[in-house]
Amino acid sequence: MATRLGFIGIGKMGSAMGTNLLKAGFSLTVHDIREEATRPLLELGARLADSPRAVSQASEVVMTCLPGPREVEPVALGEDGIIHGLARDGVYIDLSSNSPSLIRHIHQRFQERGCRVLDATVAGRAPLAWERELMVMVGGDPGVFQRCRPILEAIGNRIVYCGPVGNGMICKLMHNCINAIFRQAVAECFTLGVKAGVDAQTLWEVVRNGITCAGSEINRTMRNTWLKGDFDTHTGSLSISYKDTLLATELGREYQVPMMLASSALQQLMAAVNRGWVEKDSTIVTLLQEERAGVQVRISEPSGT
Repeated sequence: MATRLGFIGIGKMGSAMGTNLLKAGFSLTVHDIREEATRPLLELGARLADSPRAVSQASEVVMTCLPGPREVEPVALGEDGIIHGLARDGVYIDLSSNSPSLIRHIHQRFQERGCRVLDATVAGRAPLAWERELMVMVGGDPGVFQRCRPILEAIGNRIVYCGPVGNGMICKLMHNCINAIFRQAVAECFTLGVKAGVDAQTLWEVVRNGITCAGSEINRTMRNTWLKGDFDTHTGSLSISYKDTLLATELGREYQVPMMLASSALQQLMAAVNRGWVEKDSTIVTLLQEERAGVQVRISEPSGT
């Protein structure tokens, strides 16, 4: 098992995952465009590198956790990118929400140099990342997956092998796209129910305990964000939801699969982005439906069980 790891992208998720990798006993070399973001990991024993290339030169396995394809491509393939420093048989693991076509292109480039690639995107929020309660959806060669599984188990408690390179990304995009569509459906039905005369608290009790929504996002997140009117509680930012839904619809176009519901959800997310809400919780998109319906949906005890 490789013990010399590199980690690039020390944001909220990256900081948590990097900490857990150090706790698991791996040596870690880190890099971020904001050097100050790496300081907590340096205090725990990580080493600092000044470029993605330098990270890969010091590592057997390099992991990235970046905002999206625009950031991943230069870090992986750029002039000072990972590809130019990773030794033969080294592994690059991308944890970002990325484009399946891009990660497959990256895989091809790395394969030409005798290196391996896994896409291992994660599902879960930053607080869950600290507790190692993430689902990791992995695409790549089965042997490389098994080789790297102990590394992935240091950051997540549910590791799902999804098939060839790119499949992990596809699964993540479909997962998040369903969430975006679900939020729109909940907003429409709740605004109609309340405007038609049902108390919001009563409607919430019925829906959250029903077959359709028991254990779903309405119980886990929407009750503490939208139904409380608190969009500073970050279960996931609007910008991330917009990006992932956009990538899902682009994938639909690539494979000529109609994505009518996803396209509708994307339009609502875009409208919310244009309001300047990008750093708010993704459930803030429901406010647009409240405006259209002329009704506000709130419950008195959103944190109840």
